[in-house]
Amino acid sequence: MSAHPRLSLNQATIKYADLAEALDATVKAGYESIGLWREPVQAAGLSRSIRLVEDSGLRVSSLCRGGFFTMEESAARRESIDDNRRAIAEAHALGAPALVLVAGGLPEGSRDLVGARERVRDAIAELADDATAARVTLTIEPLHPMYVSDRAVISTLGQALDIAEQFPLGVVGAVVDTFHVWWDPQLLAQIERAAGRIASYQVCDWATPLPADVLLGRHYPGDGVIDFESITAAVEAAGYAGDVEVEIFNQQIWDSPYDEVAARTRDSFAAVVGPHLS
Repeated sequence: MSAHPRLSLNQATIKYADLAEALDATVKAGYESIGLWREPVQAAGLSRSIRLVEDSGLRVSSLCRGGFFTMEESAARRESIDDNRRAIAEAHALGAPALVLVAGGLPEGSRDLVGARERVRDAIAELADDATAARVTLTIEPLHPMYVSDRAVISTLGQALDIAEQFPLGVVGAVVDTFHVWWDPQLLAQIERAAGRIASYQVCDWATPLPADVLLGRHYPGDGVIDFESITAAVEAAGYAGDVEVEIFNQQIWDSPYDEVAARTRDSFAAVVGPHLS
C-alpha cells in the first residue's frame, strides 16, 4: 500500500531503529520521504548514511536537530555554534532542505528569558552565511511552553517568526508542529504571517492525561484533540507544498515493531491529514 506522496516518516517515530532499519521500514510501508535525526546518521557514519539514503530512493524532508545555544558567551557556546555548522554540512550532504533548530532552555541558574531569546537570534546570525552557502534553511521549531525552562525558550510560531523575519527568505524559517502549537489562539493568523517561511510541517496528536515524562505525550494523528483540518488548510494557504512529517515521541509506540508503526502512521495520516492536502 502506498503512502500519501507528501507523507514523511520522522525517524523519531521509530526511535530505536538504526538508519538502515528505519529506511527499510519506511520504504516497505510505501513512503517516499523520511525525516532524519543526527544521532543515527552519526552512528552509521555520514558517508555510509548518504549511500543508504541514495539506495533507498527516499527523499530526506529534514534533519533534526541543531540549536541549543541559549548559553552566554563561553567555550560551550563556541562548541554549540561549531556543532551547528557541522549539522548544516550534514543536512547538505544528505539532501535535507531544512535543519530543525531547537532553541534550548534557560541556562542553569538563569531567569533571563528575554536574554536567552536574544542569544538564539545572535547564534542564528552567526550561522546564516553557512546555511546560505549550503542551501539549507535554518528552521526554528517553537516548542510548547511546558518545555521553556529546559528545551526551548521559543514557545510560539510568532516568536519564531520574530527571529526568522530578520533574515532573508530561504535562509531562516520555522516549523509548524501541531503538538507544540495547536493551543495557540493566534496560530492561524501566525501561519498566514509565515507565508514563505514555513520550512517544515510536522503532525502528531495531543491527548490527555499526559504521561509523567511529558516529552512522550505524542500520539498518532486522529487519536487526540487536534484539529488537523484547520491547521493543514492554513499551512497550505500559506504556500507550503513540501513533505509533511509525522513525528511521535511515545514509549508504547517506540516499543512496537517498526513495520507496524510505519503502517499505522501511514493509515492514520491518510485518514485525518491527507484529505486536507492538495
